[in-house]
Amino acid sequence: MLNLPTEKTFDPANWNELRALGHQMLDDMFDLLQNISEQPPWQKPSDETQQHFQGPLPQLGQPVEEVYAEFRQHILPYYKGNIHPRFFSWVQTTGTPLGMLADMLASGLTPNVTIGDHAAMYVDAQVVNWCKTLLNFPADGSGILVSGGSMANLTGLLVARHAADRGGIRQQGVRVTNGPLVLYTSAESHSCIQKAAEVMGLGTDAVRKVPVMPDFRMDLDALNTLLTTDRAAGLQPFCVVGTAGTVNTGAIDPLDDLADLCQQQGLWLHIDGAFGALAKLVPQYQTQLAAIERADSVAFDLHKWLSMPYEVGCTLVRDAALHRETFALMPNYLLSHERGLAAGPDSISNYGIELSRGFKALKVWMSLKTFGAEYLADVIAQNIAQMRYLGERVEAEPLLELMAPVTMNIVCFRFNPQTGLTIEQLNALNKEILMQLHEQAIALPSSTILNGQYAIRAANVNHRTTLADLDALVAGVVAIGREF
Repeated sequence: MLNLPTEKTFDPANWNELRALGHQMLDDMFDLLQNISEQPPWQKPSDETQQHFQGPLPQLGQPVEEVYAEFRQHILPYYKGNIHPRFFSWVQTTGTPLGMLADMLASGLTPNVTIGDHAAMYVDAQVVNWCKTLLNFPADGSGILVSGGSMANLTGLLVARHAADRGGIRQQGVRVTNGPLVLYTSAESHSCIQKAAEVMGLGTDAVRKVPVMPDFRMDLDALNTLLTTDRAAGLQPFCVVGTAGTVNTGAIDPLDDLADLCQQQGLWLHIDGAFGALAKLVPQYQTQLAAIERADSVAFDLHKWLSMPYEVGCTLVRDAALHRETFALMPNYLLSHERGLAAGPDSISNYGIELSRGFKALKVWMSLKTFGAEYLADVIAQNIAQMRYLGERVEAEPLLELMAPVTMNIVCFRFNPQTGLTIEQLNALNKEILMQLHEQAIALPSSTILNGQYAIRAANVNHRTTLADLDALVAGVVAIGREF
């Protein structure tokens, strides 16, 4: 008889001790989040902490209590800052206590939400349907939850590429098309569009970055000129990417005009609405964003303006059959059955790249059921109103200069004492102001370059932000700027 060694497991030897530590972890996180406004927005990880993470791979374990003590000393104090009400960098989620708990539940169940007949598959499908409802997207369209906007855009563009030659592109690649494929996007579009073109085998040269108008929206005349020129050169335009909220300034491309153009010229319309698409829930933006309902595909994040913890994004596709046709593959080890665990809904891997997928739908499902769409829309409207207030504060301050129209939730501005400084000097001054805002723990805006000029960029998808936090940002910029 085979003599096996003692069997091992990752379950705790003492469940009650780990349960008690788990309660401590939960209490520590609730204490942090409940009192986050009293904490600094950010602090640089200490030299000791940076050195701590240079240690070798542990060969033997240590008590979990000691590991958690390391977390409390070296990780917990040095959070990124996006949970703080004065975080305005990039466009990043604040998260919610409910979302945190939902992720705990999802991790406890730890299902692979791709195949099988289990509850998570039905939750995932319901959340995708709710995403269609949020944007008034056709109910018979399809969709998939992904990691975020970059993957959501890639997924939609892969369907667009497949639509360019349904008969041969999956087997023979892009060389089968009548001419080299070309896509068109705003010069202000997110960098993930270019990355997607590279990943899809089109290359950077296949991306036409269409010039923008003074308000940073895509210039339709320039787009038409590029289309005409490329067709005359034997190229094959196949897709136009419109942006619902550019990452630099929040500008919304003329989406209705783009939808008309694409319909007339037989082009795929993909809309990158990473954060801006959900502004469609706010009445004053419904007209500007109505063309989302006409798009062939839409990409947007739920970990931006719905405040889901990282990570969850969504791609919606108008033609469900085409979406499935782009990705569907059924290897022998993934056969579906009539009954048992291998039965259930169509495999989600037939609609995207990933086969391993966590239960990211749960936090969305619990949040939408708990708060409701109307409450979420109110928070989005609140953020937009707050940034209009910030724009007014900037315009009212003689030492500050607004650098772009405030169209949604992003304000770009700079300190400008009007003393004859060169562009280079102003750029260096405002970069220094930004870094000192961070280091002095005043607020956390980010930066961008607009027309060659450095701008302090404040983006707000933060449900914890108040007008007082924006006042502190303005006061901090002015105070630091006056020191130079």
